[in-house]
Order: sequence, then structure tokens, then C-alpha cells
Amino acid sequence: MLTFKKITVMKSFKNILVIGLFTVGLSTFYSCNKLDLKPSDTIDPEKAYRNLEDIDMAIKGAYAGMTYTIIGNSVVVSDEAIYPSENTVGNVSAYRWQYTASSSSVTSAFGEYYVVIDRANRALAGLEKLEKVDADKRKHYQGELLAIRAFAHVELLRAYAAGYEPTALGIPYMLKSEIGHPPRKTVAEVISLAQKDINDALGLIGDEEAVYRFSKTGLYALQARTALYAKDWTLAIAASSKVIAEKPLADRSSFPKIWSDESSNEVVFSLRRTAADLPKDDDSPAEGPIGAMFFRQDGEIALYTPSNKLLALFDKNKDIRFSSYVLNDPNRGAGKQQYLIGKYLGRKDDDATAGLVDVKLFRTGEMYLIRAEANAETNKLNEANNDLNVLRKARIQDYQNQVIASKDELIDAILVERYKELAFEGHRFFDLKRRKMPVRRGAQDAVNTAGALLLESTKAQYNFPIPADEIFVNKNMVQNPGYTK
Repeated sequence: MLTFKKITVMKSFKNILVIGLFTVGLSTFYSCNKLDLKPSDTIDPEKAYRNLEDIDMAIKGAYAGMTYTIIGNSVVVSDEAIYPSENTVGNVSAYRWQYTASSSSVTSAFGEYYVVIDRANRALAGLEKLEKVDADKRKHYQGELLAIRAFAHVELLRAYAAGYEPTALGIPYMLKSEIGHPPRKTVAEVISLAQKDINDALGLIGDEEAVYRFSKTGLYALQARTALYAKDWTLAIAASSKVIAEKPLADRSSFPKIWSDESSNEVVFSLRRTAADLPKDDDSPAEGPIGAMFFRQDGEIALYTPSNKLLALFDKNKDIRFSSYVLNDPNRGAGKQQYLIGKYLGRKDDDATAGLVDVKLFRTGEMYLIRAEANAETNKLNEANNDLNVLRKARIQDYQNQVIASKDELIDAILVERYKELAFEGHRFFDLKRRKMPVRRGAQDAVNTAGALLLESTKAQYNFPIPADEIFVNKNMVQNPGYTK
């Protein structure tokens, strides 16, 4: 039986205070009606950002604020995982699609990512006022902050938009740090602003490559993902191709090492997480290790395990992803799941914390699938087949190329490949939402959750709710359809 090292217990999936847009950076002014008052609990950018070293620290603070909450949300509400009977300590309401605007399990990311945006905007304002500093470094930092701002908005859009049609309700796009009542923009407006930030950043950021901070390659990956949601197939092909040219796919020997941080092959952008980032006590606001989404303490309690529906798609003997993503432990005992989510077990160091690994946000595998889908949508079926075959050959031993002649069948195959390739990385639920497909679980995967088998696209819970606190304090905020105000 696998032995896990001790892991910090995480409270009820994700117990973090939701911070409304109206109150980001000004929590003590909740009931204030004089919005022209200068905040007294924040630092003036002219005093906080005295030099480029301060800007660099601010950028690191923005990266530190990025969480894995949206990844966890997507896994729990989709068809990727089972809520096993051994989980007697978790919050089952999200898995059963019983969340409301007051459910922190699905709303906390809203506040978390607007804090990231606010940090980026404050640093941008501070950077603008700096004089007599290194011009190249200044431009690079400005580009990096714009990239962070764009990424955070795109993540929020994926989670909280009321659909992905151009005219659907999106989210507020914050271009500066301010106290106010920002309304929701349309999806098209949010994507346009995000792509502008990305394009501006591409003209500013330097050529140096980095895994833990945005580089040009990381920006192209963000641009490709954003274009996918916008159905801008031409841009999706162009941007993903740039990433593929710079970051080849990992081979079969190095691919498993990605998930224990022994290799960064094909990792385009990753959030660095170390033991120093972990909460020091139960009341700490710091985030636990990403593996805490799936198991607790010594590993004897599995919170979520791979769905039978997902497991059935893998060639368990030849697909390197199966052994990289899934831990098969038939000796766990009666009443416990045999298959565990193995993607986030942790690093292999002797003193490593269970579940503590870097959070991979962009990989080359995703880029191949974005390009394949965009090629298929533009009737470039040969190119789409080639992308799908290249990816499969890199993952599956003795794989023989296939040719799918039907456009619809090819797109279906690409979506299935995304299901496998990007399992537990925070995409599946949003992929279904992009295609207006229901979340459909197998009967075996919902035996412990009162038959939570089907979530139709017409149900309110198909779109995450805007937090109740945000609705309360922001008079211009509109809730997603189907949720009571």
C-alpha cells in the first residue's frame, strides 16, 4: 500500500472569504457611502513602488495570489471524478450541483482572482510613475503585469460567464485599481480587452524564457486559449503554432516526471509552490498543496478519485498518461477506491510534503489540441488529424496513425482527447460548456451522491454563480440566470 506523508487538512474543499470587486483593497469601507474618500488601509503607489525591485516584488505577489480553486471547481462539477464513500469529511453539495451564490466552494475564486488583478493594476500604476529606471526592464515588467491581468480575467470569464456566446454576460474588466460599482461586460468585450492586454504585452516583454513567470511563449499560450473560447480559429492556430515551435512535446520517458517536478519539458507556464507557501495553521489564508483537493492527511482518505468514465478511455498498458495521472492501489482495503488521482502526489524528495507540486497552467499538449480543434473547425481536416496523431504518438506506445474523415467525428475525437490529456487540470467542465454539452456521469460514478448523473445546459448550475457578497455590495452587478438574488 502506498504511504503518504502528512498533508495539511483543507477545510470543506475551499473555505476562503469572498472579496467583492467593490471591496478589493478596502475591506474596512464596506458600509462607506463616500466613495471619493482615499483608502486609508492601502499604500499609495508612489510610496509602495519606489523602484523596479519593488515592482518585481509586486509581480511575485500577484503570482502568489493565483490559486488552483478554478481547477478544483472544474474537476468536482464535471465527469472527471467520483465522490467516494470513504470521503466523510468533504463538501458534497458542489459535486451534486447544489451550489448557490452563497456557496464558497464555487464562488471563492471570484474574489481570489480579482485580488490578483488589483495587485497587477496597483503595480502598473506605480510603474508608470517611476522615472530614471532601466527602460528594458521597465517594459518587461509592464508586459508581465498586463499578461497577469489578462490571464486572471480570462480565468474568471471561463468560470463565471453566463455562457460563451459573444453577447452573453461576462465579467467586469478592471483596467485600474478603484473603488466603484463595475458592471459586467459581454463575453466579446472581455475577450477583446484581454487580447489587447496580451498584444500590448507581446510588444513589451523580453525574449527570455521562463517557466514560473510569463514569457512570450506563455503569452502565446494564453492568446491561443483565449482565441479558443472566442472561436477565433485563425488566431488560435497562429498562437498555438508559436508555442509548439518553441516547446516540443515531452517524450514518454520524461512525461511522468512533469508531475513530480523532476522535469519541465513541455511546461509553458507553471505556478511555483514550495513548503514556504503552505498555511502555518488552520487560520492562515495561505493555500494548501494542490494535492489536498484529492486526498487528506496520510492518504487514507480519498476526497475525489478518477471517474470510471474517464478510466475506460485509457489504454492502461500503453498510454503513459494513465500511469502518470492515476495511481492504481488494489491494496487500499475494503470500502476504498482502488484508483486514485496520482497527478498531484507531490515531489519525490525525502522531506517533500504530500500533494505539494507546482501548478501547471499551460502545456504544449493543450496547444496541439487547440490547434487540432481550430484546424477541424476551419475544415483543415488533414492538419487536424496530424495534430491529433502527433499527440497520441507521443503518449501511446506503438500508436498507429488514424485518419478521421468526418469533421464532426474528428471534433468529437479531439474533445475526448482533451478529456484524457488535460484530466484534472481544470478544463473539462469548461470544454463541455464551450460546446453546450451536458455533464453526463456514468451510474457507477454517482452511487454515493443521490444519482447526480446529469447537468443539462439549461440548469442554473451549468454556470457558476456570482458571489452573493458581490451582488449585495455592487448595485451594477447582475447575477447569472437561474440564481435568486
